[in-house]
Amino acid sequence: MPEPATTEPVFKAEIVGKETVADGVCLLTLRPYDDVPAWTPGAHVDLLLAPGLVRQYSLCGDPADREHLRVAVLEQPDGRGGSLHVHRGLEIGGTLELRGPRNHFALVDAPAYLFVAGGIGITPLLPMIREIEARRLPWRLLYGGRVLASMAFTAELTELGGDRVTLRPQDVHGLLDLPAALSSVPAGTAVYACGPEPLLTALERARKDFPSLSLRTERFSPRETQAEGPDEAFEVELARSGRTVEVSAKETLLDALERAGVAPASSCGEGTCGTCETVVLDGAPDHRDCLLTEDEQTAGGIMFPCVSRARSPRLVLDL
Repeated sequence: MPEPATTEPVFKAEIVGKETVADGVCLLTLRPYDDVPAWTPGAHVDLLLAPGLVRQYSLCGDPADREHLRVAVLEQPDGRGGSLHVHRGLEIGGTLELRGPRNHFALVDAPAYLFVAGGIGITPLLPMIREIEARRLPWRLLYGGRVLASMAFTAELTELGGDRVTLRPQDVHGLLDLPAALSSVPAGTAVYACGPEPLLTALERARKDFPSLSLRTERFSPRETQAEGPDEAFEVELARSGRTVEVSAKETLLDALERAGVAPASSCGEGTCGTCETVVLDGAPDHRDCLLTEDEQTAGGIMFPCVSRARSPRLVLDL
């Protein structure tokens, strides 16, 4: 397979901390050998764990910490191997390669905030909550998990927010009451949510009854019912090289770019990580990712070729 045409810089970091912060949740503290890259709440990094094993994890530390990066990883024995490698294969004193950070889940300005977390979905929300608290803006957190012991950072969150933090382990309280949470916040509130797909799907449905609230989500996996158009052939013009690539109905845009040796870096192949973000100069993308909001999709300035295609016969990409 040809090498990607564009890649983000890879940097190395020493593993200086590894601790259990909840049942099945490991917190890694990494110290880059060079300058810590700047990042904002909601950002994630790629961990290059082994050849062919790249995983994305949200940064949950403090953006003002210029010495360390922190990620929390849930062990998933039936997963694809990344979490097991972190939990069982990494040791303090070892070295990791990282790529990023990048942020497709950034905070927007709002008069108030509601954060909704399911399990390990608390990780990108934790730096957001610290930031909003520092700004002295109103916020609330609804945080669910299987059992209380499986929910990371509960002591820190409760100390930070007091009764603004609602902990709802499922074994005691059942599923989160999302309509009640949405009805309890004022119009204009920005709702940020991260967690398993059933939670996010239920939240999207509930939010339809509260049109004054904006909702941004970060997913671990594609939507259960991802809207798609027909898989038709189309043409891609590469603005930098002047080349044209034909994309058949049976291959992804990323496959076609890789075949031509001009692909951006990629990782998840599901439209959830953002690694393959590509600038669109002309044409109408058929967005099938889980990252862009409706407004961002309408703007059409970027796309993710691992899953997205074209609604127009031709796209012009900044490649």
